[in-house]
Amino acid sequence: MELFAPLLVAIGAMPALGIAAWYARVTGPLARIVALHWALIALSMFLGAAGLYWAAADEGRIATVAILMVVAVNALALSMVLRLRRGERGR
Repeated sequence: MELFAPLLVAIGAMPALGIAAWYARVTGPLARIVALHWALIALSMFLGAAGLYWAAADEGRIATVAILMVVAVNALALSMVLRLRRGERGR
C-alpha cells in the first residue's frame, strides 16, 4: 500500500510530460515557455511521488510532501497562465 500513492502520482505526471513534449515541437513565441512550464509541472509531480515513497508511513511527512507538491504544481500552473496572458497582451 505504501507504493500505491507514489505510483498514482507518477502515472498522473505522464500527461503533463506528454503535453510538454507536444508543445516542444510547436513553433511559436509562447510554445517554448508553455513546454517548459509543463515539463516543470511533471518534474514537480515526479519529485512529489519520490517524496511520498520516501515518507512511507509517517503521516506528518506524507502531509508535508503532499502540500509542497500541490503548492509547486499550482504555482507553476498560475505562472504559466499569467505568462500566456502577458504574451497575448503584447501582440
